[in-house]
Amino acid sequence: MLLNLEAMKKDISIYVHIPFCERKCKYCAFNSFCATEHEKEEYIGLLCREIESRAKDVSQEYAVRTIYFGGGTPSVLSPQQFERVTSTIFECFDVYDNAEFTVEANPSSITPEKLEKWKQLRVNRLSIGIQTLKDKSLAQIGRLHSREMALEKLKLARKLFDNVSCDLIVGLEGQSGKQICGEAKELLSLGVKHISCYLLEVYPNTPLFHMISNGQFSPLSDEDVVATFNKLATYLQDAGMQRYEISNFAFPGYESRHNLNYWSRGEYLGFGISAHSFLHGKRTENAATVADYRDGKVTAETLSPREEDEEKIMLGLRCNLGFRLSDLKAIDLEKNPYFADYLGQGILRRSGGVVTLNPLFYHLSNTIISNLFG
Repeated sequence: MLLNLEAMKKDISIYVHIPFCERKCKYCAFNSFCATEHEKEEYIGLLCREIESRAKDVSQEYAVRTIYFGGGTPSVLSPQQFERVTSTIFECFDVYDNAEFTVEANPSSITPEKLEKWKQLRVNRLSIGIQTLKDKSLAQIGRLHSREMALEKLKLARKLFDNVSCDLIVGLEGQSGKQICGEAKELLSLGVKHISCYLLEVYPNTPLFHMISNGQFSPLSDEDVVATFNKLATYLQDAGMQRYEISNFAFPGYESRHNLNYWSRGEYLGFGISAHSFLHGKRTENAATVADYRDGKVTAETLSPREEDEEKIMLGLRCNLGFRLSDLKAIDLEKNPYFADYLGQGILRRSGGVVTLNPLFYHLSNTIISNLFG
């Protein structure tokens, strides 16, 4: 049935938000929370209802190229809960045989039973929240796993899954370039194909924010963060990985196809609280609370031509895809003095009408992009 979908239907991605956590990390500002089994069951029911309802309007037009379960911590779902949501997706949508299907997981909630069930349900990519392999740092930021558990669960996952990604955080107290490169080396030795390297972000009103205010935690200085990140980036690229996005490194062929769809402004459907969708040129966002989500509250936004151009520039320069000058309709970069200056200094590169950001200046991307908006 799927053989001729390429010619018949347009591609779309699906994101499913699972907001549950075993315990909220001290740095986390995402829409996630601990929940009872009753609350989980209710949410799963609402989630399946939304999938079924929205599929009626779009399933004949689209075929699913990627699926991504994010959170929160999707791995806290029981195998039965996970199967219920996944089965609903496959019953309501046509999904390509080779669709990329990613599940975010934490070491503390990975079990052999869950891994087996995910494999049976066509999951073929795992994103594991390692964050660091230093036990002291794991305890400081409120992670539930230890170094030993992280490595043990990673080995377990690799027995069933070839495509495994791991997260590392740059900026933790006492962290050095040598240390984090050593951690990356261990991950690569276990067959990890993709590493996401995130800068530690401190959000107001999080436990970590208050720890820093009280002198209980000292993150790296901005200067040390840049130096540490650059050392890690050099190490990963020397190991054969490509830096295909500001924070993401992968061996060729193991880039996240789901995220690449976001960055290229492809269409996608988001299910669950706070989930975003982009369909037919309109962006929508689901309600942020379960109560409002139960009532079906959604906010919608249609971007102006200028806002579309700003988005094309911002998303394109985040990764090696870049953006096409000819795709800009409301912003004339040729009249922007920063644009010519950045090209002249090699900060931006232009080839065949496509503009990309020199990776050496990724750490200045926010300022560069803002200046291009004029």
